[in-house]
Amino acid sequence: MLDAIAPPAGVRVLDRMAASARHIAGLQVTRWEQFDLPEKLPFQAMWYTVPPASSTYEDHHPETELSLVVSGTAVVEALGGVVAVPAGCSFLLPAGAPHVVHNRSASEPLVVFSAYWMPLGGQEGDR
Repeated sequence: MLDAIAPPAGVRVLDRMAASARHIAGLQVTRWEQFDLPEKLPFQAMWYTVPPASSTYEDHHPETELSLVVSGTAVVEALGGVVAVPAGCSFLLPAGAPHVVHNRSASEPLVVFSAYWMPLGGQEGDR
C-alpha cells in the first residue's frame, strides 16, 4: 500500500467536496471552471447531485455527454427509452438528445460526474 503524498507537478486534484456548488433547478451543480486550470481543455465537466425522489429537468444541448454515476442509481430517460445506470457505470448521450435523469431512491442522493464536448464535424448538434 502506498502512503499518501503530495501530487507530482502537473497533477491536479479537483475536490468536489471542497468546491463551490450552485443550486440550479433543484440540483447541486459543481462546474470545473472554478478550478482555474492552467490550460483550456477540449471538454467541459461538472458534478451534479439529484436529491432523493427527484429528477433533473428535461435537458438538451449541442454537446455529446459522457456521465459516470458516482453514487446511487441514475434512471436515464432518453431517445424513447429508460435505463437504470448503477454507481460505477456510465452513460453516453449523443449531441442534441433530450434527456431526464431520475433518482428513484427515497433516501439517498444521486451523484453524477459529467464531461461534455462539441462533437466532431458532420454529427448532429454541430454549430
